[in-house]
Amino acid sequence: MLGLGIIGWIIIGGLAGWIGSKIMKTDAQQGILLNIVVGVVGGLLGGFLLKLLDVDVEGAGLFFSFFTCLAGACILLFLVKLVTGRRSRV
Repeated sequence: MLGLGIIGWIIIGGLAGWIGSKIMKTDAQQGILLNIVVGVVGGLLGGFLLKLLDVDVEGAGLFFSFFTCLAGACILLFLVKLVTGRRSRV
């Protein structure tokens, strides 16, 4: 992921944050900027959790980075909903 640079982080983070917000049903509450932030922070969270599990995350490729960001974004959104006590409206 480091080879992509800041533009790559923004694109991958934005997509992962947007898809994660769709999965967690928080998309109506978020804009594009918050989706990017959630995706990038989710990527950091996902990478940290995978390193704790001894998964080699460096050099794993673009798709692995995307799915790491997506999983981290979903975990982050779940934790935010848990702390704030917000329920999703269907």
